[in-house]
Amino acid sequence: MKKIFRSTCVVALVFSVAAIALAQRPRSTTTQDATESSTTVPGPPEAPPSVKAKYEGGVFGYNKKMEGTVNFDDASSRFVFRDKNGKEILFIPYRSLTGAYGDTHKVQPAAATVAQNVPSIYALPAKLIKTNVQYLTLQYNDPDSQVQGATSFKLDNKDILDSVLFTLAKKSGLTKRGEVFVRKKDPNNP
Repeated sequence: MKKIFRSTCVVALVFSVAAIALAQRPRSTTTQDATESSTTVPGPPEAPPSVKAKYEGGVFGYNKKMEGTVNFDDASSRFVFRDKNGKEILFIPYRSLTGAYGDTHKVQPAAATVAQNVPSIYALPAKLIKTNVQYLTLQYNDPDSQVQGATSFKLDNKDILDSVLFTLAKKSGLTKRGEVFVRKKDPNNP
């Protein structure tokens, strides 16, 4: 009985290893005919010209968090942040952007932080409360001022984040690499 069990286990192990090896082989690709149309995955819809956002910091000289809007200024080819009153606070030229990506963080709301520190029966459940927060993170390198860095903006939801990220990448000429958008290095300009 032990020999049959061992033999069965060995056979099952061999088939499992063979299945795993087959799953790891490179997939063959088929080339499309020139007359066939290639299907591309559509991106998110175009972002509105102005989107509510919270500046989180990163630009030299603007270190405090501010509520406002991010705007696409196509006439001047730049991405602009305006405060609640509509006053232009900072801008990044499209050509200065070197990378952009969207990120989601799980954070604990302030009310849950307070509740978990108050000795009561609600302290333990309050530790479990988390919300998702979406951030648009931009890397820039301004050739005029020789300033470079990274900045981030907190946006309302994932759909708006995807829309703003896709629109900004398209307007600034960034190329998608996985989940991020980057500017390809120009071989003629080292």
